[in-house]
Amino acid sequence: SCWSYFGKIGGRQAVGLVKNGCMDKGAIQHEMNHALGFIHEQARSDRDRFVKIMWEHIVAGEQGNFGKMNSKNLGLPYDYSSVMHYGAYDFSSTPGKPTIVPVPDPSIPIGQREGLSNLDVAKINKLYKCNCCSSVLPKSKGSFSSVNYPSPYPNNSNCLWLIRIRRSKIFLQFEAFDLQHSSDCSSDYIKIYNGNSKSSPVLLDKYCGKGPLPSLVASGSTMLVEFASDESITATGFRASYNRVNCGATFRDSKGVITSPNYPNKYPKNRACFWVITSPVGYKISLKMLSFELEYSDRCIYDYLLIHDGSRPTSPAVGPYCGTEKVADFTSTGNFVLVEFHSDLVWELPGFVMSYTF
Repeated sequence: SCWSYFGKIGGRQAVGLVKNGCMDKGAIQHEMNHALGFIHEQARSDRDRFVKIMWEHIVAGEQGNFGKMNSKNLGLPYDYSSVMHYGAYDFSSTPGKPTIVPVPDPSIPIGQREGLSNLDVAKINKLYKCNCCSSVLPKSKGSFSSVNYPSPYPNNSNCLWLIRIRRSKIFLQFEAFDLQHSSDCSSDYIKIYNGNSKSSPVLLDKYCGKGPLPSLVASGSTMLVEFASDESITATGFRASYNRVNCGATFRDSKGVITSPNYPNKYPKNRACFWVITSPVGYKISLKMLSFELEYSDRCIYDYLLIHDGSRPTSPAVGPYCGTEKVADFTSTGNFVLVEFHSDLVWELPGFVMSYTF
């Protein structure tokens, strides 16, 4: 089973994590939080305002797991999405009968083990008096910025933002960017990872100076943004926004191929896809359509393809293209291109395949 003592007990401290059932990130973080001194969320002193314990459905002998404690709640609200919250059916004696029901809305999901919630992070920072600017961003869209933006950010910052969207990819855009410049960006910088940790592949290596920054598409449902500043000069910093997309990628190789989802089979309905191509400064990007068949409509308002001369959806574009019309070869004026594809809820067709080079 998965287990841990509550808080520090002295010396080296054991945490129980068996291979079968305890190796998920959320399960590990759950037990580590116990070691840090955190109780189950539904054991909070104020829990009766937020959940109802269905004692009659709990397996005999396990009622002690549902006790209420005289807890210090750090002035932070109850968190249904906490990694420390039991699931609705944990320790249920009868299939389909919940042991915990959120109130007043029983449909609120509880018991996630994907990882720390934003409030979980806030609790750790507050209890341990961490003066940091890191947070988890779990919503399907949102924005974040450097500390004090648009005023200058402080010296000696070290900030992390973990974007985590369920079952979707992440499309990140920068609206403003101004960091202290250095030749190797070793002073102040932003760095972006294609995953949930600094050991994940790098989407954007250390970047500094003034924008523009390219938009970025993560290959999965998590993206980590790191920002650091040194002890000297500061600038206004940055502001960024993100949203969920169904498909897409970020390309940095000098040549490659982009296809619609499932190509050469029919693309799925109701998709929004974004592919960003980034070349070194001074290199223009050339695109060539090899095959193209989308649903036709007047003015291409249903299924369509756009090619942007830049990395943002607001960048100048050619298109929209649809049907089987010829898509002209395209060459960028700069070192960013965004390919944008949308399908509606009706027709599905083979889609497209295009090549690029720089």
